Amino acid sequence: MNPAQFLEKVQALPPDKQSEVFDFIEFLTSRSTPLSDHKSVEEDWTNAEFSKMSMIQAMRGMEEEPVLYTLDDLKEHWQ
Repeated sequence: MNPAQFLEKVQALPPDKQSEVFDFIEFLTSRSTPLSDHKSVEEDWTNAEFSKMSMIQAMRGMEEEPVLYTLDDLKEHWQ
């Protein structure tokens, strides 16, 4: 397949599928890039940014869980 054929096929896709094709190309490009060209994790994320992202990912979906306990269920309150 030559580049013109590829471009024609991609342009025929709906926008969301075009985005997936682009993401896949980015993924393949990143896999073929030598490791020395990648930024280190320290350059990409600060500790605060990484902590925030980690917490968001860990708690994802929990906002829809039912509340099992209330303050009235506590036997002792921390002071």
